Amino acid sequence: MDIIAWLIVGLVAGVLASLVVGGYGIIADIIVGIVGAFVGGYVFRQMHWHVPFEGLAGTIFVAFVGALILLLILRLLRGVRTRRY
Repeated sequence: MDIIAWLIVGLVAGVLASLVVGGYGIIADIIVGIVGAFVGGYVFRQMHWHVPFEGLAGTIFVAFVGALILLLILRLLRGVRTRRY
């Protein structure tokens, strides 16, 4: 997959995940989407799940799931860091 495809997948997955959880801006959403693709691929492999779609749609779906997981972890860490007792 070339760099343009990585950016498109990252953009779409990151923006979709940011609409669900809340994002950090377009550049950060692209990065979250790209990293989310790796996270999603790892999770799907470890859980022995199969992608429900083939091709680019399946890649975007896996990246979206990974981006959601990544954003939720970032939200949890950010919430823990900013709380003062």
